[in-house]
Formats: sequence, C-alpha cells, structure tokens
Amino acid sequence: MDKVSKYREYIQKLLTQYVSGDISNEEVEVQLIFDVERDHYQWLNIGWQELNRVYRCVMHFDIKDGKIWLQQNLTDQNPAEELIAMGVSRQDIVLGLQPPYKRPYTNYGVA
Repeated sequence: MDKVSKYREYIQKLLTQYVSGDISNEEVEVQLIFDVERDHYQWLNIGWQELNRVYRCVMHFDIKDGKIWLQQNLTDQNPAEELIAMGVSRQDIVLGLQPPYKRPYTNYGVA
C-alpha cells in the first residue's frame, strides 16, 4: 500500500473514532464526509438547536502533495500526534489551521 493510501485509511479511522463520541439527536446530525477522490475528509454537525442553525465543521483534513493537512480542529483531541503514533512522519503533517509564518515553529511540516 502506498503512502497516500495509508494516510487515507488513517484519517478515516481517526475521524470515525472521534465521531463515535459525538452525540447526534433528532435535531442535530453528525456527518462524516470522505471524498477519497479529491482527498477531503470532514466531520460535520448539521441541524437546528431551537431557533439556531447548526452547521459546524468540527474537524477537517486534506491530503495535498503527499502530506496530511489539518485544516480545522474544534475539539480537545490532538489528531496530529495520533497520526504520528499511527506511523505518519511529523514532516508529512501540515497544520493548515496555523498561519504560514507560524508553521516553521510547530514541529510539523511546512508544506
């Protein structure tokens, strides 16, 4: 299995684990979006809480140029470190949620 295929598998496994702890109800749905053709992976909450619309991207990953980009993380989880524990190289993880000028100081890849 090539590197990108492994990364797809790791991201899907991680998001599936995280979502198992999220609670959906009749008003707010938990969705996993896996676009393996374009390498976009998201965990969403969609619905209504009373009169307020809920449309929240809880976590978002992309795979670009052989690297995993963490684009969004609204949890207290540390998916970058969990990916490293799965075997992903630290340099193959880019914290896209950090501004480009900060990325060299994150101990992860810079793109």
